[in-house]
Amino acid sequence: MDSKMLVEGLDSLKIFTGNSNSALAQKICDYLDIPLGDAYLGRFPDGEIDVKVNEDIRGADVFLVQSVCPPVNENLMELLILIDCIKRASAARITAVIPYYGYARKDRKDEGRVPITAKLVANLITKAGVDRVLAMDLHAAQIQGFFDLPVDHIYAFPVLANYYKELEIPDAVVVSPDVGGIKIAKAYSKKLNIRMAVVDKRRIGPEETEIGFVIGEVEGKNIIMIDDIIATGGSIAQAAKVLREKGAKDIYVGTTHAILCGSAAEKLAAAPIKEIAITDTVPLNDRAKSLGKKIKVLSIAELLGEAIRRIHTNQSVSALFV
Repeated sequence: MDSKMLVEGLDSLKIFTGNSNSALAQKICDYLDIPLGDAYLGRFPDGEIDVKVNEDIRGADVFLVQSVCPPVNENLMELLILIDCIKRASAARITAVIPYYGYARKDRKDEGRVPITAKLVANLITKAGVDRVLAMDLHAAQIQGFFDLPVDHIYAFPVLANYYKELEIPDAVVVSPDVGGIKIAKAYSKKLNIRMAVVDKRRIGPEETEIGFVIGEVEGKNIIMIDDIIATGGSIAQAAKVLREKGAKDIYVGTTHAILCGSAAEKLAAAPIKEIAITDTVPLNDRAKSLGKKIKVLSIAELLGEAIRRIHTNQSVSALFV
């Protein structure tokens, strides 16, 4: 698409970012051919966050890019303070662009005396003063309903699916690592025109899962295993081992959010996985970098940039879902 076409109508568009994923924000600005907003983010001597916007944004349509990834509490507070700063600077509209939404795992009370942190964070972001939210691959789709304001929820599906389509992996089968991922696995199955299978997984602790059995034919097949997030890496590593035991050949893993905390890199390095394709919703940490050529980073900057452009110019965002 001609960059001159993108610039038209974007005079009032401003994009700012916190420290969580400034590289992604810059790529989004490069796609839209606009400069990244000038803001100062520092720390007071006692560790409190200090913020100042260094340019006039009165009447502007501001998009604030910030992933709520590790360090989670630091990045969440940066997001909230930036929203308050931009609101008080008289921006016409504020959209929080949250490539990775932290605290999403607790989206319901699945046992007694536990919080619903996904709703709490939604309340904090709303109260801080945003007008709308743009999120990607929320851990649970119902989190959209936790906001009493417009939410555009988009998926990394087009980026990952097109990547695997270009690879032209022979005898491939899409695998969901758990029952909860069947819907997205079906989408990949349809897009790539291949069959699908499911690994039965039961969570027995915050960092521990148990693999039951595999539903579907995987023997002699190359596997494309899709998940929304890899945190500790245990589920994916276990699923890969089970699939290999069932006779699977090469195993490719695709995920939107690569948090890779704790011993995740070691687990994935030891697992029978040929490649892990991730997106840049979260910056590549040192643990991920240690996996070397086993990691393939795909950028979602153009996808987010196009969503921002469409929101700003009041065009449909649903076309980006396919």
